[in-house]
Amino acid sequence: MSNEKLIMSFEPNTIKHLGVKMYANLPPALAELIANAYDACASKVFVRLYDSPEKKVIVEDDGVGMSFDEVNNFFLRIGRNRREEKQKSPCGRVPTGKKGLGKLALFGIGDTINITTSQGEEGVSFNLDWNEILGWKGSNYEPKFSILPKGKSPKGTIITLTNLKRKTGFPVEDYSESIAKLFNFQDKFVVYLSLNDAEHIKIDSKLKYKNITPEFEWEIQKIIAVNEKDYADKKEIKGIVLTTEKPLRANSTGITLFANGRMVNIPEFFGLSESSNFYSYATGWINIDFIDNWEEDVISTNRQSIDWENARTSELRKYLASCISIIERQWRELRKEKKQENISKKANIDVKDWMKKLPEKVKGQVETIVNLLDDTPELSEDTQQKTIKLLHEIAPEYANLHWRNLEDEIKIASERYYQNADYYTAFLEALKRYIHEVRTKSGSTNGSERSMMGEVFSKRKLSVTKKYKKTDGTNFFPTTITNIEEGQQYLSEGIVMGGRHPLSHEEHKELSKTGLFSEKDCLDFLSLLSHLFKRLDDAEKP
Repeated sequence: MSNEKLIMSFEPNTIKHLGVKMYANLPPALAELIANAYDACASKVFVRLYDSPEKKVIVEDDGVGMSFDEVNNFFLRIGRNRREEKQKSPCGRVPTGKKGLGKLALFGIGDTINITTSQGEEGVSFNLDWNEILGWKGSNYEPKFSILPKGKSPKGTIITLTNLKRKTGFPVEDYSESIAKLFNFQDKFVVYLSLNDAEHIKIDSKLKYKNITPEFEWEIQKIIAVNEKDYADKKEIKGIVLTTEKPLRANSTGITLFANGRMVNIPEFFGLSESSNFYSYATGWINIDFIDNWEEDVISTNRQSIDWENARTSELRKYLASCISIIERQWRELRKEKKQENISKKANIDVKDWMKKLPEKVKGQVETIVNLLDDTPELSEDTQQKTIKLLHEIAPEYANLHWRNLEDEIKIASERYYQNADYYTAFLEALKRYIHEVRTKSGSTNGSERSMMGEVFSKRKLSVTKKYKKTDGTNFFPTTITNIEEGQQYLSEGIVMGGRHPLSHEEHKELSKTGLFSEKDCLDFLSLLSHLFKRLDDAEKP
C-alpha cells in the first residue's frame, strides 16, 4: 500500500452540479455505473433495486475489480481522463468514459454509498457520504474504509446505495428499456435488472427495440455505398435504420448515435425537416466510434448530445442527414410497392400493371391520387382500397379504349391487338368483323367490299331505320330516313376506302413513325365502326 489513507480531491459544488443535478433521473445514473463495469471488463452486471423494507440500489459486476492504490489513484480522482493517461484495459476494451465524472452519478441516486471491490486477493470496502462531504473541512475528503481479508474477496465490484433521493417506486420495465437505449455494446456484456430479488430482466441491445416490429430495415453501409456525397470516415460508420408499419410513439423515433458502445447523442434526424410522415415511422442506431479518437472532446458531459457547432461534427451531421434522406426516398418507394401489393391482393387489381397501361395523359394524375392516399395515414386501408377500386372503374387499363364505350363486337375484335399497341391490326380486325356481319346479315355475294356496302345500303337490302317510328307511332320524314340510310352507306364505303385500303398498301411501321395512322386514328376508326355496328344491329331486310 502506498499510504494509509484514501483521499478524494474535490470541491463540494463540483459534486453537487455534476453529480446530483446531472444524474437526478435513475436510468442515466445507473448507466454510468454499468459503463464502469464494462470498462472493468465485466461480462455480467446485476442491478438490484429494493423498495422494501428499505429503499436501496445494489450494482454488482464480475469485472477485474480495483486494488487499494487503484481506488486511490484512479477512482477517487474527479475529472481524471483515463485515455490521456493511456490506462490499458486487461480485456482490450476501449474505455467508454474519459471525463472522470461518471462516478459522481452515485450522488444523483443516494446520499450514502458503499463500494466493495477486489481483484481476487485483497479487497477494500469504503463509504462515501454526501452530507459528510458537504460538511468536510479541507480540500481532500477522506472516506472511511476497511481492508478485506486476503483470499476471501471474490473478484469484482459491489456498489450499494442507500438513503436514496427517490421516494417513489421503481418501474423496472420502463427502466430496463431506458437503460437498453443508452448502450450498444457489441462485446459479450449483459445487464440484469430486478426488483426485490424477483425474476430479473435481461438488458441487452435487442431490448431497445423489444416492442418494435420492423417493416423495412437498412444497413447504413449499404446506403453509404449509393450515397454520392463523400465523408472521410464513412467506412467507420455502422448501424441499422428501421421503419415500422404504424407510427411509433414520439419517444421512440429518431436515430441514436453511439461511440464505443455508449450513447453520445439522443435520437434525432440531424437537422432534416421533420414535416414528412417518414419521421414518425423511423428509428435506429449508428455507431461512430471514431469521434472518441478526436483530440477535441465534442461529446457533452451527460452524453446526451454532440456539439454540432464544431466544424468536424457539422460535416458529420450533414453526411448523416444525406444518408437518412436516401433512406426516406427508398422507404416511400418500398411502402408504395407494399401498399400496392396489398391493394392488388384485396381489391383484385394489379396496381403496378394498371399504372403501366394507363394513357400518359392521365397516368400522372392517377399516380398522384394513389400517392396522396398512401400519404394520408388517417385513412384506413379499407377506405384506400375502396377509393382505388372506384378510381380503377373510372380509369381502367387502356382507359382510352374503355372511354370510347365501343359496341361489344368491335371491342372484342380489336382489344387484344390494341393492348399490344398493334393499332393497325386492331382496326383491321374490327373492320373485318363489321364487313362479315354486313355480308352475313344481307346475304350479299358481292366480292368487292366497297361495292358491297353501296349495294346493301343504297338498294336497301338492309334498312337501318325501318324499325323506328315517331313517338306518336307515325313514320319519320322520308328525307330524314334517306339521310340516315345514305349516311350508313357512305360512311361504310368511306371506312373501307380511307382505312383498309391504305393499310393494305403501306408498311404499318412507316404509318406509325410518320403519324399517318396513330393510336388516336385507331380509336377514332373504332368509334366510327362502333356507330356503324350499332346501326347494323338495328338493321332489317325490307
